[in-house]
Amino acid sequence: MARSSRRSLFLVLFFLLACGFLGILFAQRSGQESTMASDSEVKDSLKEFTDVYSIVEENYAEPVNPDKAIYNGAIPGMLHALDPHSNFFDPKSYALMREDQRGKYYGVGMTVGPRNNKVIVIYPFVGTPAYKAGIHPGDVIIAVDGKSTENMSTSDVADLLKGPKGTTVHISIAREGVEKPMEFTLVRDEIPRYSVDVHFLIRPGIGYMHINGFNETTDHEVSEALDEFGDLKGLILDLRGNPGGLLSEGVGVADKFLKKGQLIVSHHGRASAEKRYVAQHGNGGRDYPIVVLVNRLTASAAEIVSGAIQDHDRGLIAGEVTFGKGLVQTVYPLSENTGLALTTAHYYTPSGRLIQRDYSNISLYDYYYSRDNDTSVSNREVKLTDSGRTVYGGGGITPDVMIPPVKTNHFQDTLLQHYAFFNFAKRYVVDHHPTKSFEVDDAVVQDFRKSLDEAEIPYTQADLMDNADWIKSNIKAEIFVDAFGQDEGMKVRADSDPEVIKGLELLPQAKALADNARKIVAEHNAAPAFNH
Repeated sequence: MARSSRRSLFLVLFFLLACGFLGILFAQRSGQESTMASDSEVKDSLKEFTDVYSIVEENYAEPVNPDKAIYNGAIPGMLHALDPHSNFFDPKSYALMREDQRGKYYGVGMTVGPRNNKVIVIYPFVGTPAYKAGIHPGDVIIAVDGKSTENMSTSDVADLLKGPKGTTVHISIAREGVEKPMEFTLVRDEIPRYSVDVHFLIRPGIGYMHINGFNETTDHEVSEALDEFGDLKGLILDLRGNPGGLLSEGVGVADKFLKKGQLIVSHHGRASAEKRYVAQHGNGGRDYPIVVLVNRLTASAAEIVSGAIQDHDRGLIAGEVTFGKGLVQTVYPLSENTGLALTTAHYYTPSGRLIQRDYSNISLYDYYYSRDNDTSVSNREVKLTDSGRTVYGGGGITPDVMIPPVKTNHFQDTLLQHYAFFNFAKRYVVDHHPTKSFEVDDAVVQDFRKSLDEAEIPYTQADLMDNADWIKSNIKAEIFVDAFGQDEGMKVRADSDPEVIKGLELLPQAKALADNARKIVAEHNAAPAFNH
């Protein structure tokens, strides 16, 4: 057996033994009298696996890649038979997972993506080596350290750009309007992955904050953003598209909006006693109204924050029904720089809701990507908020106010598919050098129309008229990204986002909800107790 095959087989045997011992341990803690039987079953399973693997390796029609068979096949297959969220991380995915958790990486600081079989710069992050060197959105990366990027994937190029802090990387760039390739030698640095990717006062006294995930710096980032806002009269907390992350960071964020001592979340599992997380610091009496924006991609730790705010009537949840992930994973580092994320508990919102969506008799693909539009709550668990409002368990967090997602039309899809705004902005910024007072007037729209003609993108006068506001908003956002950085472009997008605008309209309702809840809770606490 080849050396790599033996290494991979050793890993899977080690993994199965670990799972077997965990199973025996769980059985002992559960008081079952099956330790010896379990031990025997583990040994039998290990022998059966090695027998099957040997037959496959010796007789399969093509040479077997052991890493592929085990990393991508045997181990994930076993875990996905348990639940959709238990997962195995091979060395590359484990490194990426830890990078996401830490909230930083080492590289040059830019997002790259595919365009016409090439890898281009989408945008550099403000203040990073790539930004300071003058690399622009739309630049084509043709070589890294003398290695051509032709036929490389985006992830391959991204891997070449990363490296230890202080090391150098040479990048060859092709830029539209520049005849010869441009050469850049950059020194890699620590690049933060901000989870609060945009925050600003969207109206006087009204803050807007979008959190894209929960990593090791999220709690601190939210604290800094709230401090920068100062004395708030209201907050739009945008958790749309937030897949979750670290439980501790979700707890820390929820703490900032609740009263000291209020329950945030609890969890327990077969081998773990119940653990309750309460607000350690609280909001210090800052009871400004909150509207939390959610959608079907809001999951896990983001649902913990949403559920805690909803159950304590602290704010109004608006948007779509969330993803519905109520399982807690513990990450176990394994040998060979790999890791196991194993579901070890279920978490419950303060009212006692388990919001996990049903995953029985459904494929992994359908679980993640095929969501029906049924918002029926007839078969769901019923719980009550602090003020006695009805909320539902299972199937995610149901918003207090449903906001259907904004859907694009055919013309809008055509412009996006042709990167019409991206391509227009990169040329416009070079020719016009806009300032932050820039607005899209008729002359800019006319220039944009000419760019559509040059790119041979079909449209009618009616298309331009019917989508005028949407077009102007996208032009301005892309120009701000190109000229001033991604965060400035996100501010422009938020300012014209229909769901954000609806959230602003709901702030008085959020205030009324919280005020009424405080009154009801105070009356309940003041009522005399009777013995029966």
